[in-house]
Amino acid sequence: MLRALAPLGVRVLVVDDNSPDGTGDLADGLADELGFVSVLHRPQKEGLGPAYIAGFRRALADGAEYVLEMDCDFSHDPAEVPRLIDACVQGADVALGSRYVPGGGTEDWGLGRRFVSIGGSWYARVLLGVSIRDLTGGFKCYRRAVLERIDLDAVHAKGYAFQIETTYRALRAGFRVVEVPIRFSDRTAGQSKMSRAIVLEAVARVPALRLAALTGRLR
Repeated sequence: MLRALAPLGVRVLVVDDNSPDGTGDLADGLADELGFVSVLHRPQKEGLGPAYIAGFRRALADGAEYVLEMDCDFSHDPAEVPRLIDACVQGADVALGSRYVPGGGTEDWGLGRRFVSIGGSWYARVLLGVSIRDLTGGFKCYRRAVLERIDLDAVHAKGYAFQIETTYRALRAGFRVVEVPIRFSDRTAGQSKMSRAIVLEAVARVPALRLAALTGRLR
């Protein structure tokens, strides 16, 4: 699907944190074969947040006007990419692929994972006082101006709290965030990176963000 978008200027950047499963080598092979694919190799695993920030900086340096983030295990459907880009073209500053608005949903999830995901989004929404329903969603399209405005150096979350924080910072900066309904499918291979440490980081980071906003330390 993304190959079909390449003539329109869509480029793919794979961020590899020295993955031991051969992801980097596979990505290099795709980059050699497909001119619209490139790879950013990082020396070690530092978590989801630092990897995305490195990818954002690379995309901005390469001149991207719209920067998307998505999982590469097909949990996020590449066919939805044009809808997210179009939402930004139509006036959104951030288009968030949402599982929890009408038309969205999840597939092949157990009860426990649904509870953690829905509960986490509800917890963040209530504490931060925002209306976004899928704050933990990781399928997004940003206008360039958003990533240039929010303080990426101040984002230290390494796990899924990163998704909450970047969306909240965009809202606090006055940017318009819209939710685009998507269907999220569970991966068919590999294991989720969710862990107790990641959950605890999010639990602690959300009230810290709210306090920073109330005291004027987060804008």
